[in-house]
Amino acid sequence: MQLFFNPHINPETKEILFSKEESRHIIKVLRKKQGDILHITNGNGYLFSAEIIIESDKKCVAKIIGAEFKEKDWNYYLHVAIAPTKNIDRLEWFIEKATEIGIDEITPLLCDNSERKVIKFERLEKIMLSAAKQSLKFNAPKLNGLTKFKDFLHSNKEGNLLIAHCYDGVKTPLKSFEFKEDRITILIGPEGDFSQKEVEEAVQAKFIPITLGKSRLRTETAGLVAVHSINFLN
Repeated sequence: MQLFFNPHINPETKEILFSKEESRHIIKVLRKKQGDILHITNGNGYLFSAEIIIESDKKCVAKIIGAEFKEKDWNYYLHVAIAPTKNIDRLEWFIEKATEIGIDEITPLLCDNSERKVIKFERLEKIMLSAAKQSLKFNAPKLNGLTKFKDFLHSNKEGNLLIAHCYDGVKTPLKSFEFKEDRITILIGPEGDFSQKEVEEAVQAKFIPITLGKSRLRTETAGLVAVHSINFLN
């Protein structure tokens, strides 16, 4: 199935006008013709079937002929807040792979030890949506803008609150964590880890320290291990 994404359509939508870029892709690259059926999601769980009624590489138009709501493949809400890596390719890789596995929300986190303090939101969102379409996800993750660590702590207080760090102390292995609610938030630090102060602030904000295993992991690897582990455990 070739899946297209349009956040503006809903079950009441009658027709969809594709952008010039998408129209060219549909007609010139995929070689679709008038009467062919396209599959489109709005990222909110719906899969739409649409018949091409105007075959143009500049303005392709399709008529909605069916709509079906698709439940998520996982029974939890996973939010990973992760510090952008110095090499932005690694963060892009995490976003792509986490989306393919299954994640609900991603927040780039600005921490004391962050080496990268700027991100290109539009590029990251494009990578995320591309991964959602490729992996046939009808619920697209929510991508937030770069957020200061302390601001994030104050705005996220629901569900299972977890922080993964490398300092000594009592930490619960993620694989044996007993989840009390279906909403899960996990903090993943930058290269060099969270600062000691940040860990203390997180614990004061009711975040529970966890460990992802014995190996010392790169930021993006830790993020993906967390996503996969949650998916596997549930």
